[in-house]
Amino acid sequence: MKSIVIGIMSQEQIRQRVLAIARGDYRPRPDEPKVWFTSMKSLAEVLSDDNRALLRAIVEMAPPSITALALATGRKPGNLSRTLKTLSNYGIVDLKRERNLVRPVVKATEFRIVAH
Repeated sequence: MKSIVIGIMSQEQIRQRVLAIARGDYRPRPDEPKVWFTSMKSLAEVLSDDNRALLRAIVEMAPPSITALALATGRKPGNLSRTLKTLSNYGIVDLKRERNLVRPVVKATEFRIVAH
């Protein structure tokens, strides 16, 4: 499974970095974080024990839909859908549309954290 590099820096530093990239003043190296959080607290909420267990369950079960995953894990579909959407926004999960279903696919189960 792929590993994702996660960076932690202040919102202002992230903004300055993005602007420098947009101006062409800075070019990120391939090993730099692609996913950024503004605090360890926000990172801990997204990569909580429950969410990491959910990622492992998705990898092991390869559920055909969010509903199937909800049934298998005992989580409510609405809460599960919100969690998966958050994980998707950070590039940790892919939500693949297949006909009238949405199938969750884990993009990473290993994380390297870089704090600035």
